[in-house]
Amino acid sequence: MAGTLPLEDVRVVEMSHMVMGPSAGMFLGFLGAEVIKVEPPQGDKTRNLTGMGAGFFPTFNRGKKSVTLNIKDAGDLARLHALLKTADVFVENFRDETLARMGLAPDQLRQSHPSLIVASCKGFLKGPYEQRAAMDEVVQMMTGMAYMTGPTGRPLRIGSSANDIMGGLFAAYGVLGALIQRQKTGEGAAVRSGLFENCLLLVAQHMVQFDIEGTESPPMPERVFSWPVYDLFPTSDGRQIFVGAATDGQWQKLCKGLGLDHLLEDPRLQTRPDQIAARDWTLPQIAEVVASRSYDETLKIMEQNGLLYAPVARPAEMYDDPHVNRPGGLFESRYEEKKGFRAPGVPVEIEGRPVVSRNVDIPSIGQHNDEILAGLNMEAAD
Repeated sequence: MAGTLPLEDVRVVEMSHMVMGPSAGMFLGFLGAEVIKVEPPQGDKTRNLTGMGAGFFPTFNRGKKSVTLNIKDAGDLARLHALLKTADVFVENFRDETLARMGLAPDQLRQSHPSLIVASCKGFLKGPYEQRAAMDEVVQMMTGMAYMTGPTGRPLRIGSSANDIMGGLFAAYGVLGALIQRQKTGEGAAVRSGLFENCLLLVAQHMVQFDIEGTESPPMPERVFSWPVYDLFPTSDGRQIFVGAATDGQWQKLCKGLGLDHLLEDPRLQTRPDQIAARDWTLPQIAEVVASRSYDETLKIMEQNGLLYAPVARPAEMYDDPHVNRPGGLFESRYEEKKGFRAPGVPVEIEGRPVVSRNVDIPSIGQHNDEILAGLNMEAAD
């Protein structure tokens, strides 16, 4: 990228909290945009979350500038409108009626700021549910994602804020398209990303199977296997490893690597359907071999034979993973109010270089008030 980032001349004003809206701002910021986060005077409440929420604010607000405004105050609301006069993109996740009361609804802003792109991060797109409140777990239950993740009768959310993050990614995706279109027309656009619709896309493969075949997939823990080996196995020291053999070549490598050559010669196992049908007696043999070896020894066998495998790791263990620690795998962020941390960027490289903004630190509350607000033209806001 020759030292430049694609959105270096783009200013984004982001007024959102939790994960979906902030992730949209983060994705645009990693591409080089200046992202100004508008917080209430006491700071975004997400800053103070603990437990599983402790990573929300620092993860998705890296590299942004913080400005504090009390949008219930007429003067500060006018400052926000003046700030939007200088912006290319406005990212928000407020209720539609709340925005309208402040003159910040997309159609209102388009009248006063014709070239502004408004990216709205909502629970639902336009339709019967558009005014409903939603969170990640809510839409996972609604769409069948939770049903597919847990065993029958025990719907289970997936172990990440995946819908929020992807919902933010689709908002950023829409913004990029709108920026390209604006180069042609000079006009802004209203972009709306829906948490529910995002999750619906994630389960679309199961919907389509039903539409095509008339059959429903069972939950993933009870799924009908399409491969001879696609399972977890315990090692002698009590750890687990996932092993897969999805092709003929992988089946042969697995049998040879584990010293189970007799399976290759067995006339009952000469086709993939035969191998799948025989899982009830082949898997115990594979499990017995894996259970006789240590975790490290098993990983070595898998790696040496080019097999499809994965250690079953915890997120905290990723800090010790050699691939995660490659150049560009983790970025260090300073967080003055709390401890600094390391986190990955977006999973994209351009010209062999990771895509990440030059600054990935976390702003303190109102850190950039003087820099951003001092030069605003309040007459323009009026």
